[in-house]
Amino acid sequence: MSKGGKSGRTIAPDEADLWSRLASSVDKVKAKPRVTPHAEDGAPKPTPRARAVTEEPPKSRAVAPPGKAPIPAVTPSRQAPLAEFDRRAARQVASGKLAIDARLDLHGVRQREARIELNAFLRACQAQGSKTVLIITGKGEDASSHRDHMAGALGEPQRGVLRRLVPQWLGEPELRSIVLSFTAAGVRHGGSGALYVQLRRRAR
Repeated sequence: MSKGGKSGRTIAPDEADLWSRLASSVDKVKAKPRVTPHAEDGAPKPTPRARAVTEEPPKSRAVAPPGKAPIPAVTPSRQAPLAEFDRRAARQVASGKLAIDARLDLHGVRQREARIELNAFLRACQAQGSKTVLIITGKGEDASSHRDHMAGALGEPQRGVLRRLVPQWLGEPELRSIVLSFTAAGVRHGGSGALYVQLRRRAR
């Protein structure tokens, strides 16, 4: 028996016999079935710790620092609007049937001082339980506008200014808790140069 090779050597009979016996004594190895791994089996399974990292952390609640109470929201308080002065009551005051509890004369008082006196007067009257008061502002004259300008430049009292300003002051939020209503006074009490003012009851 001969076998051709690169060198061209002939195999001897005894070598062929030895090869046959050796090949017959060797057991054939069974090939293991080739298993194709599933796509999911190939991906690494996340550990419990890794899963915990991917989970969204719980939302934390805001906690006020120790020793400091939460600041409540500030709600602006509503001031009561001015009411309309009752006409019947105005006639009774003008005729003397309804008494005037107190009066304030602002004749000749400078604007800044007049406002201070007005506030103090109304607060004191409300504290005493007064219901109707009289504020005298003075009428002023239309022809005195030039004199008012000169008086203001010289720091002297101006005529007619308080007649315009006092009604504005009475309607401001600062006095809204005190003043209920106001109207022009009757002739016997000064007419357009004075005001009847009704006061609110003091809150207890």
